[in-house]
Amino acid sequence: MARLRPGRLVRWLLGGIVALAVLVFGGTWLYIHVIEGPAPAPLSLRSGSTTSPSATAGAGTTGTASEASVTGDWRVAAGSVVGYRVNEVLAGQNNVAVGRTSDVSGSMTISGDTVTTASFTVQMATIHSDESERDVQFDGRIMDTSAYPTGTLTLTTPIDLGTVPADGVIRSYQATGNLTLHGETRSVTFTLQAERTSAGIEISGSIPILFADWGIGNPSFGSFVTTQNHGLLEFLIKFSQA
Repeated sequence: MARLRPGRLVRWLLGGIVALAVLVFGGTWLYIHVIEGPAPAPLSLRSGSTTSPSATAGAGTTGTASEASVTGDWRVAAGSVVGYRVNEVLAGQNNVAVGRTSDVSGSMTISGDTVTTASFTVQMATIHSDESERDVQFDGRIMDTSAYPTGTLTLTTPIDLGTVPADGVIRSYQATGNLTLHGETRSVTFTLQAERTSAGIEISGSIPILFADWGIGNPSFGSFVTTQNHGLLEFLIKFSQA
């Protein structure tokens, strides 16, 4: 059996390494950009026109009849979605990791033109992405869903709705509440959009999450998958009147 000369052996090994790198990175690019395709769009309200709470009365229905139509107790309805969005680098390729669940429960109470109370609970182990290995990491070392099975958000400051808008008009509001993730509770203030529909009320928005603030380990997995130290908690909640 002929022996490879040292120089030829080195060239053969280098060539093999280069070929392997091309295979890994090229395969990853193909998977992300062709097979997997783009990440799901951010959760948002799709219809209506957007106004602010200080919009003039002409932008929506005014008066007692409008306020009475939203006064009362509301519960989370089917079609609600909560999840995460995190930028990651997978084998040198930029990617957006998205995980979502429809296992959301909760309620809110509106009195006149004010949201007085609201609270929501998500079953963390039901949040799934398009990658089973990512979900294993999420349920285990990242979020430890066996020890911390739920995530909760409770409104701590009432929300003034201003003039209650007509159906199909999207309004933006500031909300403040206590967010509990991974066993840690912190106060968060964020912007949400709300819309009255023929079926009830819908709200959407996102909350920036700095992982260290909730004691969440960085989702990076060795040098193959690296992520930023923060992400977004996204939500689209639909309500029906209780």
